[in-house]
Amino acid sequence: MKKIRIAIQKSGRLNEDSLKILKECGISIDNGKDQLKASSRNFPLEVFYLRNGDIPQYLKDGVIDCAIIGENLLVEKGQGIESVEKLGFSKCRVSLAVPKTTEYSGIEDLNGKKIASSYPETVRQFLEKNEIKADIHKISGSVEIAPNIGLADAIVDIVSSGSTLFKNNLKEVEVLLKSEAVLAVSPSIDEERAALLKQLQFRLQSVLTARQNKYVLMNVPEESLKEVIALLPGMRSPTVLPLAESGWHSVHTVISEKAFWEVIDQLKTAGAEGILVCPIEKMLA
Repeated sequence: MKKIRIAIQKSGRLNEDSLKILKECGISIDNGKDQLKASSRNFPLEVFYLRNGDIPQYLKDGVIDCAIIGENLLVEKGQGIESVEKLGFSKCRVSLAVPKTTEYSGIEDLNGKKIASSYPETVRQFLEKNEIKADIHKISGSVEIAPNIGLADAIVDIVSSGSTLFKNNLKEVEVLLKSEAVLAVSPSIDEERAALLKQLQFRLQSVLTARQNKYVLMNVPEESLKEVIALLPGMRSPTVLPLAESGWHSVHTVISEKAFWEVIDQLKTAGAEGILVCPIEKMLA
């Protein structure tokens, strides 16, 4: 039986989060220190540990079937590669920054300027889209230093918290794109491995849905029951069970993380008591 071949970053935060989500999908991986390839004990899957920048080419060549990779890298090097699932971690943005002392009034200010970046294709697409003529200087390593040594007027780089820009006296002025980890698929994946990919994707979706929701239990008096149920945005309808004490019910439901605090406040006002919130391990549609 064939195994699906998945690539993840060799080291770093993306590596850790990728292994974590695969583990939450019930996939056990026998990986030792400094291994470049490892197999799963309980799922037909092989993991390839690769340099981040090499993964798009491996996907294009069909050496691997899928990969957990940042969207930003697909924009830069992954033309023709499809992403089939957003994974919700390793979120960042690719932004343009200029020295704090530079007056910046808009994209037009970039005309005739030099922009340093490790993402020249992303910058090229951005400039072309906005009809800006600027020189792109490809640079590896610490891009933030380029304006300070006179190499460029601006930079384009990955930004998470913005602290690195602040330390280098730079300010973020444009967001070229927002990125997060995605499951990307090789254009040449065969039918058998595509079927395995569907199984993996189903597991990923169950984990991601669970992460976005909370299981909530609460005690509700009879006179407040209809009002409380009307407030609940859960799956289909809540579970309502009578308590030993007459006139009280236990209500069980699922509430999304985004709406959680707003809904909880409304439930308390409506009369819900003893509210218990539990994480969900898996959630299957």
